[in-house]
Amino acid sequence: MEGDRLSVPQNPEDQSQRSSISSAGPRNHDVLVYLVDDTVVRLTVDNLSSVTAQELHRIVSETLQLPEDAQEIFALWLVSPVLELQLKPKHQPYKLCRQWQDLLFRFTSCSADDILEDEPSLQFRRDIFFPKRKEVQIQDEDVLRLLFEEAKYNILEGRYPWDLSDCEELGALICRINLGPFDPKQHTACFLKERLDSFLPSHLCRRGHGLLSALWKRGATRLPADEQGLLRAFQRVPEEDSACEDRAALRQLYRAYLQKCHLLPYYGCAFFSGEIDKPAQGLLHRGGRKAVTVAISLEGVYIIDSKEKHVLLGLRFQELSWDHTFPSEEEHILWLEFDGENEGTPVNKLLKVYSKQAELMSSLIEYCIELNSSLEGQDPESAPREAPPSSEARNPPFDRRTHKLQRQNSVICSRIQHLATIDYVEEGKEIKRVKPRRTTSFFGRQLSNAPTSYSAVRAAENLEQG
Repeated sequence: MEGDRLSVPQNPEDQSQRSSISSAGPRNHDVLVYLVDDTVVRLTVDNLSSVTAQELHRIVSETLQLPEDAQEIFALWLVSPVLELQLKPKHQPYKLCRQWQDLLFRFTSCSADDILEDEPSLQFRRDIFFPKRKEVQIQDEDVLRLLFEEAKYNILEGRYPWDLSDCEELGALICRINLGPFDPKQHTACFLKERLDSFLPSHLCRRGHGLLSALWKRGATRLPADEQGLLRAFQRVPEEDSACEDRAALRQLYRAYLQKCHLLPYYGCAFFSGEIDKPAQGLLHRGGRKAVTVAISLEGVYIIDSKEKHVLLGLRFQELSWDHTFPSEEEHILWLEFDGENEGTPVNKLLKVYSKQAELMSSLIEYCIELNSSLEGQDPESAPREAPPSSEARNPPFDRRTHKLQRQNSVICSRIQHLATIDYVEEGKEIKRVKPRRTTSFFGRQLSNAPTSYSAVRAAENLEQG
């Protein structure tokens, strides 16, 4: 997406309080760049209208005194409550800010009033194309702290769904970082209860008391968090000889938090909003739609229930084909095709994701597949070698050796039974499995340069798309 090719109506009168750009003189402008924890980096930039994201990124890194490799670890983003865009190095942030209304009209379903009122902030965040295998080698404390703050934000806001026990382990590490070593006299259950949403995702915390709490337990699909579980997890955090303020100890705690988050397949992903069809229910077979978040990482595509905060479908790139369609006078749709069964019969399943951001999702999927293929095709001798893990990485706090990612009913497991998919096979012929590649897939866009566990079913030519 080239920002300077878009034309937008300009509305200088409508400005939010969190504007990232203000005039500081005839040619100088104040630029506010926000970190994930709402820390503001104030810059004064000459000739802002022609400054690229790469140049602004360099200025931010120098201001924060980050090492040179921060250029590939972080990126500049334009972020508002309804749209998040990672900028390419050649993008010009000033021009994209001026074109924000046009971008909202193109990629969101906001009303005209909401479009006029919305304004983005310029944020310094993790680059979604930075691989986790490189992140584990980072030693710089400031870089680790920025990555920790972003991961913590995504956990606490429910953007990274996870089970309660895992969130309690992560919350205990936050307690250790913010409060120091566990002190039984100070760090009591009552003390933690008053600050529970600072350590655990708010959607997991028990709200209210008495009747309200009882109703929560009765209607919820999983039990809410309480201070006792967090307290027990805090007590289990191992202690070293050094104090919490010691820089080596902080690095170890940041690294432990990040390594725990690395177990999530959607760590470091980009988020998009959309809707999917609900399964038909009742005598009238009424369905409707469900709001979802589409998380796309270097590993795959994940459909997350925006309300329940659990994964509905997780697909690695080897397991899917996809396409983006926009029939005239109809909605943008991201199609996801994957293997499945219908009453014991192997079928191809199609899931429709309705979203005006489907174009962005499709482009990102394609780029991630190309990027992964290029990395896999590197000459092993010329490819960069990973540094041996440090003692901190080998023995992080809370290393349980066995992980619970595959436990039954985990929020990160797919819930295909909750999806309204289109299942199809070729009519009038025996179901025929085709491998190793989806050469007869309904869609032509797929991962074609890597081994795949997906086996396509021959599609009927007269397939109805819903």
